[in-house]
Amino acid sequence: MSAQPRTGVDDELWSAIGDPTRRRMLDLLLSDGVGTATSLSAQLPVTRQAVTKHLAVLDRVGLVASSTAGRERRFHVNQAQLERAAAQLAAVGTAWDARLARIKRIAEAVERRQK
Repeated sequence: MSAQPRTGVDDELWSAIGDPTRRRMLDLLLSDGVGTATSLSAQLPVTRQAVTKHLAVLDRVGLVASSTAGRERRFHVNQAQLERAAAQLAAVGTAWDARLARIKRIAEAVERRQK
């Protein structure tokens, strides 16, 4: 996984989550518990090959894990990594809330001075 910048956000993780197809795959895996490239491609508007590539990205950042069952690889969401992503998103939201509050205070101070 990539090194974390000072904000504590893992850019590689969020790049993987940023793709709408991969987010939909995560939703499907969360609701179904497990899935294969074949079962996921049946529910998505992309080919099995594309699903396999998307799963490789999710696997590389630790959002999914797989096990082999016969000739198929079965994927499931790595709950700990998903929780890590949610915590990072919450931290980013908190940081932006603080920035916006500062901007609001500055704008209000400027407005008061102009009166």
